[in-house]
Amino acid sequence: MARIVSTGLGVVRWLLAALGLAALALGGMLAWPIRQPPELTSISSARKSIDFSTLPAVERFQARDGTDLAYRHYAARSPATGRIAVVVHGSSGSSRGAIHALSAALAERGVQTFSVDIRGHGSSGTRGDIRYVGQLEDDLADLVGEIRKTSPAAPLTLIGHSSGGGFALRVAGSPIQHLFTRTVLLAPYLGYDAPSSRPDDGHWASPDIPRFLALSLLRELGLRWAESLPTIAFAVPPNSVGVQTASYSYRLMLNFGPGPDFRQKLAAATRPIAIFAGAADEIMLSGNYQEAVGNRATVRIIDGIDHMGIVANPAALSIIADDIATTALSS
Repeated sequence: MARIVSTGLGVVRWLLAALGLAALALGGMLAWPIRQPPELTSISSARKSIDFSTLPAVERFQARDGTDLAYRHYAARSPATGRIAVVVHGSSGSSRGAIHALSAALAERGVQTFSVDIRGHGSSGTRGDIRYVGQLEDDLADLVGEIRKTSPAAPLTLIGHSSGGGFALRVAGSPIQHLFTRTVLLAPYLGYDAPSSRPDDGHWASPDIPRFLALSLLRELGLRWAESLPTIAFAVPPNSVGVQTASYSYRLMLNFGPGPDFRQKLAAATRPIAIFAGAADEIMLSGNYQEAVGNRATVRIIDGIDHMGIVANPAALSIIADDIATTALSS
């Protein structure tokens, strides 16, 4: 009997030691510092070519949690098409960024446009964070509810750029996909393992892999108390705090994109999806989009256009805005 007890105590000691080591390793991974990458000028310089004198004032709508979120409204120029577009910016951006050029081009072609500051960006919520994964879909549905107060029947097109394009795909394959007639993805980020994603993210993003893995393990265990910690940083200019979001929390990183498998979202989507990208994109491998989506989306690659040019270059804007204003929409 004494031998059995002794053996049992030994096993317990080993288990406790193993748990202690695991806790130390997990703590070390959580404490791993996030690295801010140097400014990527091909991204930040895009703003210099845009006329912001026509930027509309920020307006607000109330989300279901009581938070006032921001958007900018671009009234359709005559002749109006009767269509509405909801435009979602890319990672670190806002409605005050390069996406303004696209929103203005759409309005010029008669498409009423709402450019949104996704929660955690711009003037919406806490910069770089959200409260739970799935909150961005709830916010978007609440914005559509606001739009429907004055435009109850107009067809809505959801447009997203870069990570915003990944998020738009997430929505297109989600339970709220019925809110939109069509989805247009501009140089979309489809996930780290997508054929269209460069292995180094084009030096735009710096993920904190140890911390991300630690938080993912804790999430699997049902422990979500540390998900406000930042897990990815972007190559924004050092003086851009008022315009751009330098880093994302774990939960914002999970939510603002396509989700763990973009293929599942494509398969679940029942409305048309189109992709536009530039042949000179330095962030994405645009030549691989067709391989990535197969026959689940139409793909058009525009020569001479880089990652930000797809929302800022006049030649690209003309092609994309004309498509959104004129493509036949099913009810």
